[in-house]
This record gives sequence, structure tokens and C-alpha cells, in this order.
Amino acid sequence: MDDHEKHSDQQKRIGSPDELIDSGGIISYNINKDERPGGIKVRFKIQVVTGKRAAAIDERQADAIRELLIWTRQQRTGQPPSR
Repeated sequence: MDDHEKHSDQQKRIGSPDELIDSGGIISYNINKDERPGGIKVRFKIQVVTGKRAAAIDERQADAIRELLIWTRQQRTGQPPSR
């Protein structure tokens, strides 16, 4: 099976992007056995959300990224936190 066929199969399982956005669907994808790192079973499960719920998630993600960047800078410079 070539990459195009794999992509086509994946699209059939997850549906079109428009359907997911309209329905707030969940994308599930299992990595094929021959593509697994060290034979570990890998599954991606992504929930598509919109509106106020998506905005709240975006805000939490931005806060987490900001905290990580502050921590990284402190580790590099040895400076205490400044807020």
C-alpha cells in the first residue's frame, strides 16, 4: 500500500473536515503495526471543538506555552521568576 492509499483509508475513517467541525466529531487513528515505534501500540484521538469551548481551550494552551517559555528562559539564564 503506498502513501496515497494509506491517506485515502484514513480519510474514510475520520470523515471530511467539514463534517467534523459541524458535528464536533472525534478523529481516531491507529498507527499501523509496521509503523509503531518499538512495537508499541499507538492511537491518536482528537476531539474537534468550536465556539466558546474552543476559545477556553486556546486560552489554557496559550497559558501553558507561556509558562513553558518562561521556565525555559529561566533555566538558560539562571534568573528567578519575574511576574
